[in-house]
Amino acid sequence: MFPHEVQVSCRRGGHRHHDHALVKTALVALAVIAVAATATAGTFAWLYFTDDSDAKAVDQACDQRIYGHVHSLTRTDTGYEMQFDPAWFTSGITANKAAAEDGVVEPGQPVPNDNYRVEEGHRLLTYLVPADVEVTVLTRQGDPANFGSTPITVAQLAEIVDGKSPVALFEPLDSGVWIRIDGDTVCTLDQQYQP
Repeated sequence: MFPHEVQVSCRRGGHRHHDHALVKTALVALAVIAVAATATAGTFAWLYFTDDSDAKAVDQACDQRIYGHVHSLTRTDTGYEMQFDPAWFTSGITANKAAAEDGVVEPGQPVPNDNYRVEEGHRLLTYLVPADVEVTVLTRQGDPANFGSTPITVAQLAEIVDGKSPVALFEPLDSGVWIRIDGDTVCTLDQQYQP
């Protein structure tokens, strides 16, 4: 008898061999299921830790998101140096109370379009912008599902900041932008839609 075999006693004679075969078949089926489950779990674990690991590392590294205005973009040897004027893009009760404190709306009244930009100060912060950073601006030809979001290069963005028009914007860059950063380096830059 094998060490893991289970012996089944049966009061009726002649059924012991049949019961023993059923238990053996059940154990084989359970072993096959266990092997399949282990292989499936291993496959999912491998896919989780290999396929998306680069994207997850970028997301974790570039986890800080800041709203504000691009004041300037100056070309450097490795990309660009950006002077950035941060602001607060608020919504809901935060926007309503801030706007009331600033005298923009009456106390207790909602702000238009449920958002309010707080421009507390205009201190410029310096960030590095690699030349290959993903940039989107809003144009009439862009993705309608994303308010006309259109990919452009950092060089084109620098031209827009300098007052040139390499692309026709749907609304001026004054609407503000969102940057995702990793320390002092910009990872992405996206223009904010302003209703």
